[in-house]
Amino acid sequence: MRGRIVVAGLAGLLVSGCAAEAEPVAVPPPAPVALDVSAASSGGACRLLDFAVIEQIVKVRFDVAAASERNDTHTCVVRSERVALPELMLSVSETSIDKTTFGADVVPDKATKITGLGQQAYRRTAAASGGHGPVAEVGWLATDGRLATLTWTGAKGERTAADKLAAELIAVAKKVDTRAL
Repeated sequence: MRGRIVVAGLAGLLVSGCAAEAEPVAVPPPAPVALDVSAASSGGACRLLDFAVIEQIVKVRFDVAAASERNDTHTCVVRSERVALPELMLSVSETSIDKTTFGADVVPDKATKITGLGQQAYRRTAAASGGHGPVAEVGWLATDGRLATLTWTGAKGERTAADKLAAELIAVAKKVDTRAL
């Protein structure tokens, strides 16, 4: 009988200890999860760009993309989340112009003609103005009846970088498949 009384007493102590409310344990909040989102997820002309390809060619990491569409023109701007410049903009418009009209009306003065990109293409740089640095631009008449422009806007004081980037933008432009739009 004593054994039963001892067991009953222990059981009572155990149950009474479990009934008491325990102090909550402080758990640190989970660390934020960083997700790599592709430029294509922004839609529009951003579907034609890839952050990894851009970084591989121009050695600048972009991680934010925004797209816009107006009539037959699709645009995409990519930049870093941390700084406003540099930025890269792609603009693609449907067109019915031919090579002659492109050369006469679209190619800017002092632009350099380039080969191996679309039906006809050019590259140019412009000096810094306003609140931004120099600009490098590659424009081309794609084989699918589209006019495309890839524009790099740098931070102030990067003139030599813009000249070098104009050549690198040609490599990026060759990766853009305007037919996928």
